[in-house]
Amino acid sequence: MVRDDIAVIIPCYNEALTIGKVVDDFHRELPEATVYVYDNNSTDGTAEIARGRGAVVRHESRQGKGNVCRQMFRDIDADCYLMVDGDDTYPAESARSLCAPVLAGEADMVVGDRLSNGTYAQQNARAFHGFGNDLVRAMIRWIYGYGFEDVMTGYRAMSRPFAKTFPVLSEGFRIETELSIHAVDRRWRIADVPVEYRDRPEGSVSKLNTVRDGLKVMAMIGTLFKDYRPLKFFSLVALLFAVFGLALGMPIVVEYFQTGLVPRFPTAILAASFMFLCGLSLATGFILDSVAKVEKKQWEVNVYSKYAYDDQPGHPTSMR
Repeated sequence: MVRDDIAVIIPCYNEALTIGKVVDDFHRELPEATVYVYDNNSTDGTAEIARGRGAVVRHESRQGKGNVCRQMFRDIDADCYLMVDGDDTYPAESARSLCAPVLAGEADMVVGDRLSNGTYAQQNARAFHGFGNDLVRAMIRWIYGYGFEDVMTGYRAMSRPFAKTFPVLSEGFRIETELSIHAVDRRWRIADVPVEYRDRPEGSVSKLNTVRDGLKVMAMIGTLFKDYRPLKFFSLVALLFAVFGLALGMPIVVEYFQTGLVPRFPTAILAASFMFLCGLSLATGFILDSVAKVEKKQWEVNVYSKYAYDDQPGHPTSMR
């Protein structure tokens, strides 16, 4: 397999109105790069337009952006992966700025930040998208103790080790959240580059449903919180059970010491059950935390061993 220096990877579904311009723009700004368009069952001729503009076109039959990204990372071998949407909302003029830290070995993921310069708020006409970005960013920062400005951006550059060891679990638009959480949890080197966002041109329709996909993103954050930080997750669950147990049980305990009687026996049983669930949740958290730490250590070892093997002289992807 031949390794590209830069691979521009564009997941697409019915972007005939904009894909030609997007391919042309990235060919102009990164003439040394290979532009890949992954068509996800488009019915409007997106693939034909992209092929006519000189892009390498491939097809992914499993519907959903997450499925497309999974296949792109598996198929393509490059030193830098520049992922961008095909809707012409991200400027190709910023492409080299995003790729430079990755190619220089200074970052593993460079985020095209739409928020810090205010262009997303000015250009995006869809209600609640800005609020959703802020909420997701706040949750990631609270859970992991670290975050960056634009966790939902579709414009980012990634190193080969990052792309080749990223376990894609989501099927649809949750892929951006998953990428961000994985980068933070695995302590990859992250950099931000402000970009000038522009809204879709007239006639181009977003495939994102604010409410439905927003709820899926929140569910994804909860699932990854449980998987990546099980002790913290189950400690919060235990705290919730403890609050209910104490709220129900303390009056009964006080009454028992005052009268020597337990008149509300069903309530006492319910309070004891909540406290039992509290202890069970804590035990679950400690067990899964140990499992997660072992898995993380194994993942680190696998990353080192894989890329030590890839860089050996004579290996098909070796640069030597």
